Amino acid sequence: MSESTRLDCVVVGYNETPFVEYEATLRRYGEDSEAYRDLKFSFVDLGDARLNYADLLNRVYREALEPGTPHREFLSGDMPSLAAVYLTSFLRRRGLQSRYINLFQYEKEPLAELLAANPRAIALTTTLYVLNEPVIEMVKFIRQHNPDVRIIVGGPLIANHFRRYQGHELATVLDDLGADLYVVEGQGELTLARILETLRDGGDLSQVPNLAYVDAKGPVRAGRYRINPREEENNPLDENLIDWNGLSDATLGPTLQTRTARSCAYSCSFCAYPMRAGSLTLASLDAVGRELDAMAAQGARNVVFIDDTFNVPLKRFKELCRLMIERQYGFNWFSYFRCSNADEESVELAARSGCRGVFLGIESGSPTILTNMNKAASVEKYTNGMRWLKSHGILTFASFIVGFPGETDATVQETLDFIQTTRPDYYRAQLWYCEPGTPIEGKREQYGITGQGFSWRHATMESLEAMDHIDRMFLTVQDSTWLPQWSFDFWIIPYMMGRGMSLEQFNALMRLAHRLLALEVAYVPPEEKRSLQQGYLRQMRDHVRQWGAPALAAR
Repeated sequence: MSESTRLDCVVVGYNETPFVEYEATLRRYGEDSEAYRDLKFSFVDLGDARLNYADLLNRVYREALEPGTPHREFLSGDMPSLAAVYLTSFLRRRGLQSRYINLFQYEKEPLAELLAANPRAIALTTTLYVLNEPVIEMVKFIRQHNPDVRIIVGGPLIANHFRRYQGHELATVLDDLGADLYVVEGQGELTLARILETLRDGGDLSQVPNLAYVDAKGPVRAGRYRINPREEENNPLDENLIDWNGLSDATLGPTLQTRTARSCAYSCSFCAYPMRAGSLTLASLDAVGRELDAMAAQGARNVVFIDDTFNVPLKRFKELCRLMIERQYGFNWFSYFRCSNADEESVELAARSGCRGVFLGIESGSPTILTNMNKAASVEKYTNGMRWLKSHGILTFASFIVGFPGETDATVQETLDFIQTTRPDYYRAQLWYCEPGTPIEGKREQYGITGQGFSWRHATMESLEAMDHIDRMFLTVQDSTWLPQWSFDFWIIPYMMGRGMSLEQFNALMRLAHRLLALEVAYVPPEEKRSLQQGYLRQMRDHVRQWGAPALAAR
């Protein structure tokens, strides 16, 4: 291969640890530990296997199909990884030859083929990682297939490490990852492009801002790593739209993700994202329209907007909805949505423009906890917003946090009452994760917070008590269906729609999966549990056969 045709970079999207490995890892902490109890809300134990929801659906489909009928497995991440697609488009726009791998676990063979072609670099995104292990696994795979390629890692995982550690502690963490180059910048795409240009042109890496790497000849600033000076990036959204038409060499599929803004307008005390991402930055309506035109031209049937608060500012949101109404794209769209920043007109416009479902970060139904969280919201606004959404036929998925500082039995009951009153279509309650670097960290003394992660205590509650409340909440709520986090989440709905499943079909399966999960939470006696499991699984298979499984499963 000539230097002119050599790939500059292969961008790797998401590496989801196989569930069986992750479950076994957490089980070592004890099945009564907070982390494992939290995970239990994402899988069912069928005796011969512990299956997350995606694996459960795949098992049901395999058993429902006639022998020999092909079934392409359902994978929650089986849509173009936005980070990988965006970076590939960004690099190509700058004349750097780039390709992307979407799902590491399922695309090892094509990645090995690309490594055999000897690209200059591999870039690993870390948007969804809180631990090093997914990166370590990929680095080992890459080294086995091409020991000479330069491995670049950036994103939130690296930003968190540089925020928490320094000196030899930082060096130890980076050594554990085992890559060559680390991008240290909240955005980082321009730094990645500069690294690749430097590697291509034989330049000096010490001149690339926002870069950390081992340099035996240079000054030691953090263990044995050289850390180049920082230079804040400001990559205009309008100038860096994803060139969907230029990605024709990839199989995009019917469900695509995009963003129209960077960062978040709020500063919730449990979230560090706005601190990393900076102030809210918005793409222009003209730019968003051009990208949506391209997505529609590529055949998108479902679009997921990952903006943290898609309907902020409200005036702009209404204009976006009117744009989609005017252009009649015909696709369904889904987004994060802030009820406290909505009015009925905005919901009506959303429905007319194709909105089928929204993710609501409600977090609590208690005014006290909402104040402690700095949510800038009220229970009344939440209630009104959810009523408008339901009246216009928009699916609602409400997410809650249990155990935040100040939480008591009474505030948990307020949240439970709120769920039962508003009746979201889907919901999930999660244990508060005491994360270093979030704004609440500065109030540890005020709230009497000790511990971190899933194991903590504060003046009014401790973590195992909060888990008990989540168990009770799950078993009490009757009119909303639980959606788990692991390998599923709310974005599974547009993905399943893209695979040919109707909402009615999805809901029927989820209600039965909910009943299977309830058998785990309620600790039903083994014999009764097995009998009920067999009945629920049989009903799931009957549903699939009734729908004409072969036509659906092969899409």
